[in-house]
Amino acid sequence: MEFSYAAVRAAVRPLPPTPMWSYPVLDAAVGATVHVKHENTQPIGAFKVRGALNLLATSRGGTVTYSTGNHAQAMAYASHRFGQPCTVVMPAAANPSKVAAVQAWGATVVLTGDTLADAEAHAVTLAAETGQRLVSPGDTPELLAGVGTLYEEILTERPTLSAIIVPVGSGTGAAAAAVVAAEMAPGCEVIAVQSAASPAAHDSWRAGDLCTRPNQTRVEGLATGRGYELPQALMRKHLTDFVLVSDERIAEAQRLLAAKAHTLAEGAGAAALAALLEFPDRFAGREVAVVCSGGNASPRELADLA
Repeated sequence: MEFSYAAVRAAVRPLPPTPMWSYPVLDAAVGATVHVKHENTQPIGAFKVRGALNLLATSRGGTVTYSTGNHAQAMAYASHRFGQPCTVVMPAAANPSKVAAVQAWGATVVLTGDTLADAEAHAVTLAAETGQRLVSPGDTPELLAGVGTLYEEILTERPTLSAIIVPVGSGTGAAAAAVVAAEMAPGCEVIAVQSAASPAAHDSWRAGDLCTRPNQTRVEGLATGRGYELPQALMRKHLTDFVLVSDERIAEAQRLLAAKAHTLAEGAGAAALAALLEFPDRFAGREVAVVCSGGNASPRELADLA
């Protein structure tokens, strides 16, 4: 699998750019100038719709994929928009609100297994049986290319940023960010952040090889138990750093976004801000962008936030 900045430049862009706003009270709370890129304002409430639209613009014959939530919604939305059939395999205990959202866009949902790995195995079987394309949430170049348009928007608006902080599940966002920044703003650090309770991508990057790890985070959008080949290869080449934060720190960042930035973020959407809270000295006085990657908070998250 190959991927370059040229693929980002060629990606379809059927949706308008999302806003990126700053909030003085948030800046004061974290000791840095923070630009929040509001991917929570996307039609499905998450950044993954960019990649799915780019993929479905050229894919025909239907797709089968697997996900704990936002990738599922993205594929369902894009498939609906382009009139293509889509089957999404999700763990049996998937967030019911996300299952309902996927079904509302007309996709078929199959609930099976206890983990995302179980869902992936079933999706592989379904794709082989139906002849439809199996879409990996991490190792599909068209998804990364679409996601890369997010970071073009950030660096076009703020070309002098000191750093961009990106939440990681499979790693498509951080990989795309690193590729785009290397081309558009080589002096801008791209720092990935993942939950310490599900560190597979982080550990894969540190080890220089694909790892599997326990997948125990409560943060659905970061809940992956293995590294993915394509984003890991790109992150090894271009990423500045990769850090871990606790689920508790992510919850703190969710509350801070709600209180200081008028923003309801799911856990994954607050993970980038959590890195600023975890490492205040590293970012003190700097101008940074944090990606609010999604706003699909579960009922449990909403109750905890309250």
